[in-house]
Parts: sequence; C-alpha cells; structure tokens
Amino acid sequence: MSSTGGSVAAKPGIAKQVKAAAMTPQFLTWTALAFMTVSSVASLRAAPTMAVYGLAGVFLYIVPAIIFLLPTSLVSAELASGYEGGVYNWVTRGISAPLGFLAVWCQFAMTIFYYPSLLSFVASTFAYVINPEWANSGLYVAVMIIGIYWLGVLISARGMKGLAGLASSGLLVGTLIPGAALVILGIVYLLQGNPSAAPMDAAHILPPWAGIASLVLIVNNFLSYSGMEMNAVHVSDLREPGKEFPKAMFLAMGLVLVIFVLPALAISWVVPVGTMSLTAGLMQAFQAFFAQFGIEFLTPILALMIISASLAGMLTWLAGPSKGLILIGRQEGYLPPYLQKLNKEGIQQNILVAQGIVTTIIALLYAFVPNVSSVYWIFSVMTTQVYLIMYLLMFVAAIQLRRKDPDHPRGYKAPALVFLCIVGFAASAAALLVGFVPPSQFGGGNPWTYVGIVAGGVLLIGLLIPFLFYRLRKPSWKTEEGPSAPAPAGTGD
Repeated sequence: MSSTGGSVAAKPGIAKQVKAAAMTPQFLTWTALAFMTVSSVASLRAAPTMAVYGLAGVFLYIVPAIIFLLPTSLVSAELASGYEGGVYNWVTRGISAPLGFLAVWCQFAMTIFYYPSLLSFVASTFAYVINPEWANSGLYVAVMIIGIYWLGVLISARGMKGLAGLASSGLLVGTLIPGAALVILGIVYLLQGNPSAAPMDAAHILPPWAGIASLVLIVNNFLSYSGMEMNAVHVSDLREPGKEFPKAMFLAMGLVLVIFVLPALAISWVVPVGTMSLTAGLMQAFQAFFAQFGIEFLTPILALMIISASLAGMLTWLAGPSKGLILIGRQEGYLPPYLQKLNKEGIQQNILVAQGIVTTIIALLYAFVPNVSSVYWIFSVMTTQVYLIMYLLMFVAAIQLRRKDPDHPRGYKAPALVFLCIVGFAASAAALLVGFVPPSQFGGGNPWTYVGIVAGGVLLIGLLIPFLFYRLRKPSWKTEEGPSAPAPAGTGD
C-alpha cells in the first residue's frame, strides 16, 4: 500500500492528469439520454386501453407522438437549456407569476388523479396472484389503492435513499421483460394458426368513425407521452445539444412507440374487446397465452414483475411533484404554513398526507361504482386534463420568451419554435376538449353525468384550489427567500 502511495507522489504528472480529468466536463451521450427518456415515459399500463382498437391502436399512438411528444420534447429542451427553475420559472418569465404557480400546481395536482388510476392497475394485476375474480371488484380495488398509497407515504416520509434507482430496475423487470414476453408469446400464438381476436387487415388500420366519441381514447395517449419536460433539463449535459438532442428524441420516440404498440397488439390478438378490462387487460392476455401453452404457473410471477415497475414508479414520483410545489410555496408564500412544514428528514410530509386524504376519498368511488374500467378511464382522463393545462401554458410561455428575450443564451434552440408551439398548443387544447366526450366504449350511460364528473374534478382540483391559494395568500406565508432557495427542476427533480 505504501509503495503505491509513494508511486503517485513521485510522479506529479499523474496528479496533474487526475486533476485535469476531474475538471473536464462529463458529457451525457445522446443514446444515454434517449434511454433515460424511454425509462421515464414507457409503460405497459396503457396497453389494454389501445388494445381495444386492435390494429388501429398503432395509428392512435403515432398521431400524438408526432403532434404532442415531438413539440413537447423540443420546446421544453430550449426552455430548460436557457432558464433554470423548471416550468414555474418558464411560465412566470414568459407570462406571469400567478400562471407560473398554476403551471407548477398542475404538475402536482395531476398526481391526485394519477395515483388512483395507477394503483387500480396495480390492484387488478395483483388479483392474478391471489384471485383473478377480484380484479373487477370495486371494494377490493378501493382497499388496495388506499393501503398501498399510505404505505408509500410512510416509506417516502422516512427519506429513504436510492428510491430513484428503482425506476431503472423497474423498467427492465416490470416493463421490458414482460413486454418482450407478451409480444413473443403473441407471435408464437399466431404462428400456431390461432386466429386473432381483433382483425389485422388493412381495413382496420384506422379506427372506426362513429362520431367524435370514437376518437376519445387517443386522449389517454397524451398522458402516456407526458413528462418530457423532466428530461429536457439534461439538454445542457450533451456535448453538442443542437445536433444530439433531436437524435436522442427521435430514437426515444421510436423505442417508446415499439414498447407501446407491440404489447397492445399482442393483447388484442388474444383478448376479445367485449371481455377486455382496462385495468386487468394485460394480465388477461398473459393468462390466456399461458393457458394456451400450458404454463399457467407463470401468471403470478409476471404479475409481480409488472407490479414492481408500477410501485417503483409510484415511490419515485410520490415526493417529486410535491417537492417542486413546496419550494415555490415557501419562496412565494402561496401555501399556508401547515402545508409548508417538513419532517426531520426534510420531506414535505403534510402535503403528502393532505394529498392522501383526497386520494382516499377518490379511491372510495371504486367501491360504489360497479364498472372498475369506467372509473379507471375517468381518472385517467382527469389526470390528462389537469396536466394538459400546464402544457398549454408552457407553449405560450416559450413563444413569449423567444419574442421578448431573443438574445438570452440558450444551449439549444428548437427549430421552427413558433410552429412547434402552435402544433403542440392546438393538439393539447383539442385533447383537453375531446376528453370531455364520453368514449364510444362507455355508451349507455348519461353523457352529461360523465361530463359533469370530469369537468367538476378538473375545475375543482386543477383550477379552483390554486386560485384560492393565490387569492388567500398572506405575507407571513413566505418562509424562504427566493434567491437563496433551490429552484425546482421539472416534475420529478
């Protein structure tokens, strides 16, 4: 050991090399950024939703990728490379401080609807480990949502380290492996001469047109592609952002489409539309394939693998959006003191508890509404609607910042930014409006009841509550000085 230490000391050239290496900027490769994006966006949870459309699901995935995913990625990259502080700072500087607060609130508020829909998927999947019939039991789903959420709060409140690493392992164990297995099983199933449950001919490439309601399910795909503004903060870590970021985004978009499209098709091959559950459709497909090949014992194993990805994502998301909200709340005095308090681990426990109370109330709806798939869809739509408000503000802010502050240094400048913003804004606005139309798969009910539930949820949690926080704020609520406090970076940072 001593000889080693003497060797380094005797050779100052090595010390200089080590010091120089430490000072050399460490760049992120564009392929690494592409895989980070895939990890944060790709999921099997939405596959049953598009499997309802069979071959037309491919079209319904590609359209939002072009008109929403691409504009969102490129526009948020320019904003992140020029302005720190995440969406709050972007919208505040581009439009106004109140709308900046609304934007960061929507990043947080979407999780209020997101967790019930995510955990209903977890509950239905776990049912295939114990009793598949429970997957359609509203009471079972409600109990599971409430129990898992509060367990997640307890874990997050302890400030456990390494939770972020669960996301990458969850991508492999709970998304890539089950997704590949599902596609391989589906191909073998068809090669054996079994007929597809959904037509796979050219006449079914486009979704059947039965009025605007027949296209409503496309709205769910906007949520599937959301969150790109989180990865945009890494644009400055690339060696040549102008060239490498678009390459990373196009590669990520291709990989995400593969992960989304192929499993959805595989489900449609084996599960008839009339019996497909939006929460348990993935496990319905695995159960059917495993039964076909005589390996039913693998069903609970695959269920646990898929659950691991969802729970890992939940834990890494649980404190993220609320962290950004509390930083702004403390700096600007937008939140009452009770919601600003941190526990001894520095975690915003009171916000998580308040969110949990609302989540519990929402979860109880599963116990009283007979159709679990309908409740799941409604919460998915509300999640998307609230998140889309943030994107509308982001696109407007991007145009304003380019117009008002054209010489501000930016590590990356999006090509045709105004055009991208117009396309993204129009797509987001159209998706928001279409989300209020009951989908064709849920006919028979009163459409005005559906509209009332969705509109009421979005207006209450997405607009009314932040408006009241802003109007009722007091100078004494400001507990941190803005310049000295760390700025939030995106949804999950």
